[in-house]
Amino acid sequence: MSPSQPGLPRPPFKTTPGSAAAFARTLPRPAAMSATAIFATAALAAGAYALYVRRSAVQAEGLEGRPPFASFGFRSLKLQSADVVNHNTKRLVFELPDPAVKSGLTLTSALLTITFPGGSWLPTVRPYTPVNDLNDKGKLEFLIKHYPNGKASTYLHALKPGDAVTFAPIPGYKWRANEHAHIALVAGGQGITPCYQLARGILADAADRTRVTLVWGVNTDDDIVLGAELSDLAAQHPGRLDVVYVVSKPEAGSMHVAGHVTREVLERAGVKKGAGDVAKVFVCGPPAMEKVLVGGKGPFGGAGILAELGYGKKEVHRF
Repeated sequence: MSPSQPGLPRPPFKTTPGSAAAFARTLPRPAAMSATAIFATAALAAGAYALYVRRSAVQAEGLEGRPPFASFGFRSLKLQSADVVNHNTKRLVFELPDPAVKSGLTLTSALLTITFPGGSWLPTVRPYTPVNDLNDKGKLEFLIKHYPNGKASTYLHALKPGDAVTFAPIPGYKWRANEHAHIALVAGGQGITPCYQLARGILADAADRTRVTLVWGVNTDDDIVLGAELSDLAAQHPGRLDVVYVVSKPEAGSMHVAGHVTREVLERAGVKKGAGDVAKVFVCGPPAMEKVLVGGKGPFGGAGILAELGYGKKEVHRF
């Protein structure tokens, strides 16, 4: 059910389903507006929208038989379970309205969580990528890392089974099978989730023969929260998936590469431009890591490691 469907109050402003831009166009736009006025108008609009979402977040009723995220709209899902994965990560499983229906999400798409920590009137909005098979019915699973000052992660880690969270879908990269013979996924920390989803989707498609190299940088061995799943994928698809773990603070006896994701690490993993090598690179990680890999913004941002390895802007995608 979307905000325009029967059974829900109309929002306090004109909007077109699925179009945030349409709402923005309804705001007053004088010929000259100062930065302060623009900020104030945006804050007012956000407050009004937050009030609408809080009052009319979509519940499960009326969604039976339909994929809830096949189109844009706000969906309220109940938490089914919350399991501790390591010292700062939980696996949260949310129930879909109909246990016999898929989510409707496509490969590399994600969901925005819309929460109100501490009873705030303004929402905290964060994107998260599901880690379960998108063909699963009746549920969505997320790996949520808790950050000490993270509003959304603190809120989500405190949820109990039966609590509800409002979600909205956001589209991802439009993957086409066999577009590239070999791709690389370079992840840092929790940036693994969209990379894992893409790798899993590629390998699950019998018609897609793309090879995948994954380079994943983490702080400790304990942070390799999808290690078992990646090992299973590599075993099930021999020669199709290569995984390199890079650990900045490895434990004694660790078998993984020690340090950070550097040019040398990428070159040894085969991430370089040339005949038979990786044709496209997908990146997701902390801002500092992404800056090192793809360079800073603007004309004076400087080139990143991937440019040094021969990759142009069109050959690199940031999730």
